[in-house]
Amino acid sequence: MKKFYFFLALATIFSLPFTVTGQNLVTNGDLEQWDNANTPTGWDLAENISQSTAEVHGGTYSAAQMSASSSKKFRQDVQGIIAGQQYTISYYFYDNAPDAKTRIWSYWMDADGNYLDNDADTLRPADYSTDKPSWQHFNITLTAPANAAQFRFEVRVYHQDNTDGGYVYYDDFSIEAGSTNYPEPTNYPTNFTATASGVDITLNWVDAIGEQLPGAYLILGHEGTSTDFTPPVDSVPVANDLDWSDNEVAVNVSYGVESYVFSNLTPGEDYTFTIYPYTNSGANINYKTDGTPPIASTQVSNIVIINQEDFESGTLGTWTAYNVTGSQVWQNYEYNGDKFAQMSGYEGGSHENEDWLISPQMNMTGFTSVTFNFTTAYNYDGNALQLFFSSDYDGTGDPNNFTWIDITDQAAWSDGSFHWVPSGDVDLTSMAAQSSYVAFKYTSTNEQSSTWEVDDILIYGIQGVGIPETDRENVTLYPNPAADYFNINVDAGGQLNIMDLAGKNVMTTQLQKGSNRINISELHPGIYLVRVKNNDNKILLGRLLVR
Repeated sequence: MKKFYFFLALATIFSLPFTVTGQNLVTNGDLEQWDNANTPTGWDLAENISQSTAEVHGGTYSAAQMSASSSKKFRQDVQGIIAGQQYTISYYFYDNAPDAKTRIWSYWMDADGNYLDNDADTLRPADYSTDKPSWQHFNITLTAPANAAQFRFEVRVYHQDNTDGGYVYYDDFSIEAGSTNYPEPTNYPTNFTATASGVDITLNWVDAIGEQLPGAYLILGHEGTSTDFTPPVDSVPVANDLDWSDNEVAVNVSYGVESYVFSNLTPGEDYTFTIYPYTNSGANINYKTDGTPPIASTQVSNIVIINQEDFESGTLGTWTAYNVTGSQVWQNYEYNGDKFAQMSGYEGGSHENEDWLISPQMNMTGFTSVTFNFTTAYNYDGNALQLFFSSDYDGTGDPNNFTWIDITDQAAWSDGSFHWVPSGDVDLTSMAAQSSYVAFKYTSTNEQSSTWEVDDILIYGIQGVGIPETDRENVTLYPNPAADYFNINVDAGGQLNIMDLAGKNVMTTQLQKGSNRINISELHPGIYLVRVKNNDNKILLGRLLVR
């Protein structure tokens, strides 16, 4: 819905002369930014407030306030008030609940926060709202009294007829100085960045500075890597449009917020954004379009971490040890500062053992591929460690009472002398089930008992959107584990992205055809996923262990 603020054309509670509006002094007045589901960004007090899409006047969200046995407040102390200046004070509310009512309860304040009694009848009326199945508009123009430097913009919800639990909705708060038409902003914001995490993208920037500050920003975005955007036109406000169905969006963000989050985006897709500062609103809106607006782009991961365990917690973490035979068990072990899972049947001599190290229950459905990686080390003579998969294990019982598929031969294993060896990619796709388990099985005898160690477990799924199976390949990274750099060979140039296990893109670089040396000295130790999109649209995937 477009937010064109032509107050003359809107039904108002108070009859007022039309004034040209200036920049909105209310931070996040359109309630499109939220710190969490109960805290709209920039608001000082939010009692019984929750983010809502049930009733919205403009944009995507409104604030729902639930009535209780006592009054509940929703307020923001608005700065920048100038004594003697006219201001248009406006907000929308929706009250159609028989167990809730609302009214404005606001004050002019001086620089020290002391209340000024001016305009009490208007700003703190005796009457409450009445139920109406549509949005109602509070709109009044007042002159800021002497000594005014702030305005406490507060609304309240109350119980009605001794019943509570009903909701009143608020949207589009604004305080605008009348008779002011500001020129376009002097500068664009700086440090405009886009960061993907999971299926969300967070935009960040540093507010524009200069002689004329903006009142707000218009963010435009589209799918793909194109940096071509159609600039907005002065006097023609661009409404919020968060529907990606046409591959394009637009959103207006108040000056001072410096961030915006786009959620639930398409896995594997590239997204590009730009930002235009502007002053005024409605027919007087004045965009800065000269010069070069900032551009930011990133790619949403289509890799979902199903399970990850590095045993650094000092326990077996999300994995469970099950002892079938013998007195020795899987344990967390530390050597040279590194922690891992270890099992040995040796204790003053060799002993007969059967011990399982079993994953948590995992839902592996809904992916075009599921891959399992880990590293192992071992020493001394004895039976080899085995690897199994089950879709009927109950999560607690003796694993021998359930069906397990032996997938030992799908992995590479340590060659002894406690030499750590990556398993390579173990493909679980064909076995994936809603209830899936993988397990390491250790056995020893009274004659031989080797020591086995397991670390750096990673199970991840690739969502189908964005990477067709036929266009996806694994890639070799070396050395791996790596410290300061790794090498990668590609048949065609393209873009390399390194993602952490939260799906956040931590590094992007361009690759040339042939051998490439990638500096990773700034990365913290841990497990990362490497994704390469070649210029021929081939997707290469790899797992990188940084020591």
